[in-house]
Amino acid sequence: MGEIESVPPFWEQPLETLDRAQWEALCDGCGKCCLLKAEDEDDGQIYMTNIACKLLDVQQAQCSDYRHRKFHVPDCVRLTRSKLEQFDWLPDSCAYKLRARGLPLPAWHYLISGDRESIHAAGQSIRGKVIPETKAGPLELHILDAPL
Repeated sequence: MGEIESVPPFWEQPLETLDRAQWEALCDGCGKCCLLKAEDEDDGQIYMTNIACKLLDVQQAQCSDYRHRKFHVPDCVRLTRSKLEQFDWLPDSCAYKLRARGLPLPAWHYLISGDRESIHAAGQSIRGKVIPETKAGPLELHILDAPL
């Protein structure tokens, strides 16, 4: 009787092998990519803020209208494999960045823990750390000294 080859779970496979549903499922749900960014007009440097996009539910750390987000927020970015390198502002804890580097997902990632709340319990999401765009005021007042 032959041995059955075990196939690793999709999140351990190379990013280029993932289908769209698997790619979307790789997102850890931190919400950090949905924070507003400020760009220095002189040198192009990107600075993170603690201001959440108007569509981001700050308690759930999820977009309130993900399917139609580009309609409501035209400059919302769509993270794809081909654009991943352009988004160097993504946090080092981002599942997409980790997997692109061949690194494993952290224990608090829901695909590992089995619990979507584990990212929040580990303090790795935006929950309790940001303010909604509608209440923020001037962007310059919310630039972060260190990543969330």
